[in-house]
Amino acid sequence: MDEVDRIVAAWRRERPDLDVSPMEILSRVSRLARQLDLARKASFSDYGIEGWAFDVLSALRRAGEPYQLSPSTLLQETLVTSGTMTNRIDRLVARGWVERRPDPGDRRGVLVHLTDSGRATVDSALADLLVKEREILSGLTSAGSRKLAGLLRELSTGFDGSED
Repeated sequence: MDEVDRIVAAWRRERPDLDVSPMEILSRVSRLARQLDLARKASFSDYGIEGWAFDVLSALRRAGEPYQLSPSTLLQETLVTSGTMTNRIDRLVARGWVERRPDPGDRRGVLVHLTDSGRATVDSALADLLVKEREILSGLTSAGSRKLAGLLRELSTGFDGSED
């Protein structure tokens, strides 16, 4: 029995007229999200970055060689407004992690390019984060991990791309 079981039992006792079964899942997801948030902050602070910076650098890194994307593609990848993305790119340029380059396919456009320093930073932060994520999941078997990933995928499919 864990803390969520105790909370659910108390609600069932106090409000037997309500179906509190969603709490059995979503309260645990919420608690795990807090643990993941703490792990991300710890991993990223070691490299002097914040979560938003990791998200932008990661999008560029996942793009593959030559590690560059248009600002509009970065908007789609990170689900922020154009004003927010401009500010983020400016801050990453100031840190030396990205640079703006002319877009050879559009004279008026630019591409955001991941620098060697940005690549080293995101690669190191990712490796560190994955160690912490494995620790969070260490109570699961490989089969349990795959099963949970499938169930969470099924649950979250309708939400992909709809975040604000």
